[in-house]
Amino acid sequence: MHVTLRCMAGLPSLRSMEVFPAVVSALRGSQAERFRVVHFSVQDNHVHLLVEANDSAALRKGARALGVRLARAVNRACGRKGRVLDDRYHARALRTPREVRIALAYVLFNFKKHQVRVPTRLDPCSSAPWCHGFRDRAAAPLEGAPVRAAHTWLARVGWRRHGLLSPDEAPALGP
Repeated sequence: MHVTLRCMAGLPSLRSMEVFPAVVSALRGSQAERFRVVHFSVQDNHVHLLVEANDSAALRKGARALGVRLARAVNRACGRKGRVLDDRYHARALRTPREVRIALAYVLFNFKKHQVRVPTRLDPCSSAPWCHGFRDRAAAPLEGAPVRAAHTWLARVGWRRHGLLSPDEAPALGP
């Protein structure tokens, strides 16, 4: 599933040095067996996630729990109280290897779409360092990472039928 969580207007950037570590901490806490975050990208006012859930109830509960953890973490980092997420999450099922490949590129390269300047070819506010699908770079070990290894065939190997990722490719137009 490709899940998007949008924040309320007026919050500091989720990519800021004060807030981003709190977002990563919230993601790290959402690694239940029935709901797994396998990739993410944090933008100024929203978070893109590629998740696996055992069923629709696990998706609902996992996304809701992640939203609560994210809101608490952002509020704590900003020294504020109140609502953080704009609405419920938006989820889109990914059914084919091609859809997963497009969604993965969309999530990992989303910073280019938003014209965020980063000193590297990969977004430091994403799960790119732990991605095992790049042509020209090895992934960091998943120990202690804010993401989990994919369990489904589509997310593990199926998408590779459409080619490995390159840090130089343009962001996908949308999954």
